[in-house]
Amino acid sequence: MSPQTDTTATTPPHTWQLGDLTVNRVGFGAMRLTGTAPFDRGVPRDRERSIAVLRQAIELGVNHIDTAAFYFSATRSANELINRALAPYPEDLVITTKVWPGRDASGAWWWATPAQLRNQVEENLRQLGRDHLDVVNLRVPPSRRTGSIAEHFGALAELRDAGLIRHLGISNVTSEQLAEAMAISPVVCVQNPYGLAASNEDRTLLRRCGELGLAFVPFFAIAGVGRKAGPAARDSEAVCTVARAHGVSVAQVRLAWTLQQGSHVLAIPGTGDPDHLAQNMAAGRLRLSAEEMACLASLKPAARSEPLPVGSGHIA
Repeated sequence: MSPQTDTTATTPPHTWQLGDLTVNRVGFGAMRLTGTAPFDRGVPRDRERSIAVLRQAIELGVNHIDTAAFYFSATRSANELINRALAPYPEDLVITTKVWPGRDASGAWWWATPAQLRNQVEENLRQLGRDHLDVVNLRVPPSRRTGSIAEHFGALAELRDAGLIRHLGISNVTSEQLAEAMAISPVVCVQNPYGLAASNEDRTLLRRCGELGLAFVPFFAIAGVGRKAGPAARDSEAVCTVARAHGVSVAQVRLAWTLQQGSHVLAIPGTGDPDHLAQNMAAGRLRLSAEEMACLASLKPAARSEPLPVGSGHIA
């Protein structure tokens, strides 16, 4: 389905800066490259099909890919698929990864100490075949969302100073943790859950990032906050009505609504399906009217949903 263009809406910039790196606002999330559901929850995808989707994404204009070393299933690794599909990498391609969570060979989760972050960074470097990482997000565990992240972020800042990392970001954080991180080292992006029915806390953080000139990179933009990753099984009549009016899917409406929250908002929808990829890219051209935006913004905020396990932040 092709979204209709609303010529009455002001078209925002199609790119944003992650430090000195220019990225298109619609990127690609790699979590679903390995299977039909994240990690070991789904059926493994065909390797060549996943490679083809990555190459198609680049052809469609993606130059920002979000990944992680812990994006793997029993038979697939997102980082290795990216390496196989795209190396030697296009000069303008920005690959963003994240550390602090980790998974062992069995798939069991653990959380790194500050000293172990270097090993996680080097693991991403090896898998991606890079000599440095463009952007590394410190992914804060749910149990630490009200605590200090200074020790871990400071360790990443040292790796940045050592040349292993070009830019730093943070993920799953509060406004207070953003301020704490910025006092230690420059931050180029914040990656938090956001979408229709986002909490007031996350709406405030999105606005704060805009004021600071930082990219806000939502996950769950298609699913909606409080839902599992992927298109929602049930959508409100308001979302369905807007989708019908534009001749698009509800997933495209959710993505377009999120992108229209500000020119600093970047999308990283993930898929292993070529048709869904094309629809996600088309959603970046969909413009919702002011009335549609207001109607969707009025949906009741939902509780947060956490895709990663609750952890102490350190190995037990």
